[in-house]
Amino acid sequence: MRIDLRNLPSDTALLHQLVRDMASVVERREDEIEQLQAIIKKLQRMQFGRSAERLDPGQLALGLEDINGDIGRVEESQPAAIADVPDPPAHRKPLPDHLPREEVRIDTDHQGCPGCGGTLHGMGESVSEMLDWVPAQLRVVRIIRPKYACRACGTMAQAPAPERIMAGGLATPALLAQVLVSKYCDHTPLYRQSQIFARHGVDLSRSTLAGWVGGACWWLEALHERLCANVFASDHLFADDTPVPVLDPGRGKTRTGRLWVYAREQRGWGGADPPAAVFLFAPDRKAERPIAHLRDFKGVLHVDGYAGFEQVAARPEVTLAACWAHTRRKFYDVAQATGSPIAEEALRRIAGLYAVEADIRGKAPHWRLAARRKSSAPRVENLRAWLEGQLAKIPERSTLAGAVRYALGRWKGLTRFLDDGRIELDTNPVERAIRPVALGRKNHLFAGSDGGAHRWAILCSLIETAKLNGVEPYAYLADILQRMADGYPANRLAELLPWAWKAENPVKV
Repeated sequence: MRIDLRNLPSDTALLHQLVRDMASVVERREDEIEQLQAIIKKLQRMQFGRSAERLDPGQLALGLEDINGDIGRVEESQPAAIADVPDPPAHRKPLPDHLPREEVRIDTDHQGCPGCGGTLHGMGESVSEMLDWVPAQLRVVRIIRPKYACRACGTMAQAPAPERIMAGGLATPALLAQVLVSKYCDHTPLYRQSQIFARHGVDLSRSTLAGWVGGACWWLEALHERLCANVFASDHLFADDTPVPVLDPGRGKTRTGRLWVYAREQRGWGGADPPAAVFLFAPDRKAERPIAHLRDFKGVLHVDGYAGFEQVAARPEVTLAACWAHTRRKFYDVAQATGSPIAEEALRRIAGLYAVEADIRGKAPHWRLAARRKSSAPRVENLRAWLEGQLAKIPERSTLAGAVRYALGRWKGLTRFLDDGRIELDTNPVERAIRPVALGRKNHLFAGSDGGAHRWAILCSLIETAKLNGVEPYAYLADILQRMADGYPANRLAELLPWAWKAENPVKV
């Protein structure tokens, strides 16, 4: 419902009726918005509260999208004055300064006062901003190199051709970066990208794009190795793995490989090292894989319940910290399946530990350790005694007994956080790093070969680390590929790691 303030009815009765109609519409729409916002808050609690597992994240996202669409429709239907430019909502973040601006000046249609005909004088201006979209555009870069010859001696002269990222290839580093980010960050398979390019009138087959990906990864492999070396030199890491289907042409099926993931996250205790995540492909889940990856690692390794990590900790230089989130999940599954009051009580007690952590997040290690020894240590000791007491009362072969034994069997690792303020309660940092892989797995279906899975690991490492450091992945990859093509020194690759690159190029996501 739009009201033209320049053409209001002159009849007083009609004007009063218009005001009453507007008030009725506003009241009804406000009620609808209040109801919808209440639904949103409920869904958010289901996603981010203590019962996060109750709703699939994808279903939640779709629900929120539709509800926000409903709110937008309701708000749009509210009375608004055409002549007015609404102020942006107070909660809206300002548009980034690095975005280019195009100014559109809208002046009055008349020079004199519309009321009396007098002279108008300036008294400031109103400025508002709208966010626009410039569609992606392909362009052809023509490289022209004039030739010269000496009439005296016949010597020929010509500027050397610029280096290409791939010999004889059509793609610039910017186009390669777009293909890589589309596949490994936005999870758009190559065949869909081929279709998108076709709509622009450019025929780029899936095989051509795949060749570009392979060529780009050849350049990025050394940087990936440098990132791995940097991460494994840390003394606190999070470790996990996730399956990745790999095509087995001989059988016409897929086999299950693994992406091993190692994350560094020190922001919870104010550590100096930047966040990072490295992915390494292996054809199986044998313990020898993390043993090889972590052969030089010394420090605390945050892990889930995978037994292979125990062999990593056979070295005295490695200490395992177990994950309370995995322990909690065991009790949650029992509570959901059986409604067990014992499982519910275990969840309540574990929630108490997380409540302490919420209060100390971001504080220095000594503050965290002091708070834990004061508030968490008694909770942990009481929880252990209570679990041992419950284990004697419940059926030995029940799923609840399995959950209790899971917790008690990892008690040493679960209580490491009481001795070191830098240790976290769970492996959530590495779990978050893995999530994009699951989405990519859904869209890509599988890796075409071990080499394809290896390239997956390289790009995931660089893109996820860029995102963790607030670096826009496309800008990052386009720039470093160009630098490498231009002959960037191999002994300075550390300067191209995302956090170092950001220091010179502070463009944020």
